[in-house]
Amino acid sequence: MQPYFLPYIGYFQLIAAADRFVVYDNIKYTKKGWINRNRLLLNGQDALFSLPLKKDNDSLDVCERELAADFNRAKLLNQFRGAYRSAPYFEQTLPLIEGIVNHADGNLFGYIHHAISRVCQHLAIATPIEISSHIDIDHSLKAQDKVLAICQALGADTYVNAIGGMELYSREDFQARGITLKFIRSMPFEYPQFGGTFVPWLSILDVMMFNSPAHVHDVIHNGFELI
Repeated sequence: MQPYFLPYIGYFQLIAAADRFVVYDNIKYTKKGWINRNRLLLNGQDALFSLPLKKDNDSLDVCERELAADFNRAKLLNQFRGAYRSAPYFEQTLPLIEGIVNHADGNLFGYIHHAISRVCQHLAIATPIEISSHIDIDHSLKAQDKVLAICQALGADTYVNAIGGMELYSREDFQARGITLKFIRSMPFEYPQFGGTFVPWLSILDVMMFNSPAHVHDVIHNGFELI
């Protein structure tokens, strides 16, 4: 799975559903993707937040990209504080977010990997997280071929992917390698957000600000189905 900074809850459901979770570090950074940005709730509407990057070649992999030297961590934290100061679980969640944002790693992948790991620890998700470049495969492989190679290298008999990948992978091709292909589908999950109309598909940050860790843990482990 691609690395994302403070992704939505479905990402963590996918981690929890797996015995081992592989996050890609040696894939091309996508300039208009969601790797270094996400959405929060601001004045009842979704708003973007992002990690600024050092200007570099667009062909570089995620692990080769660096955060901008002038990345203002205090400014990003103030953005989070301003948006969620009145949220019911602000005080419980703030130390986690401070530890994530203030992390000193200047490498984009290292910074995001740390954030994902810290959220998993906070929510008691014990799934080991593997880094793709550390797995002994032919890393010139692409798309489904690379996934199959990783599965075989790790001895997997089942591969679980996000529901959006249904058009990208072939159950027959996986079955031919002795691997069952499944997709994770999240169940509807709404919660109060300052009394306004619910805004879906926001960062896990939003979920944690409005729900207790125990409730989030329950939704992550039980609020989905495998198809």
